[in-house]
Amino acid sequence: MAVSTISQAGLDAPITLTSPTLTSPSISGTPVMGASVITSGTAQASTSGTSIDFTSIPSWVKRITVLLSGVSTSGTSPLTLRLGTSSGVTATGYTGSAFYTSSVGNFSLDTTGFPLTTTALTAAASTYRGSIIVSLLGSNIWVAQGTLYCSTSGGTSVWVSSEITLASTLDRVRITTVNGTDTFDAGSINILYE
Repeated sequence: MAVSTISQAGLDAPITLTSPTLTSPSISGTPVMGASVITSGTAQASTSGTSIDFTSIPSWVKRITVLLSGVSTSGTSPLTLRLGTSSGVTATGYTGSAFYTSSVGNFSLDTTGFPLTTTALTAAASTYRGSIIVSLLGSNIWVAQGTLYCSTSGGTSVWVSSEITLASTLDRVRITTVNGTDTFDAGSINILYE
């Protein structure tokens, strides 16, 4: 059954469609669904530039998963994940750390973003793979947690946990380095949001 036009004017009950074909539907407002719908961003090659941005994230989003595959930079500054609003990317006010274990544990605190790596693991030849989940707690408070694999020292896992309160509704995500000047030189990054 193909449905071309549906008008809800004057209806008191929800509309139920059985096996419809909807081509490029436009949903306005905050969608209410029985199950979560995961939307994929467009994967970006992390092979140049000092930051990778994902913008125009809808206001109804409650969770964002950031995916890294073989990501590397030209320098030794740790990777960081920053959130932003229509006013720009927020680079202060984060509380959290990245932690790894090997023969000796190490952690790095970061107030400029969600830390994705530690200073002890960061090397120009290091690559990173894994995911970070950023979830809305409420009142523009976002918390992050995740695990990345780092190629340094024959392979090490990094655990991330952090929090930030944004001034308004989130609409963008940026992956960059703490110093903001090291350039990406390998891999790809994408996001999923729901």
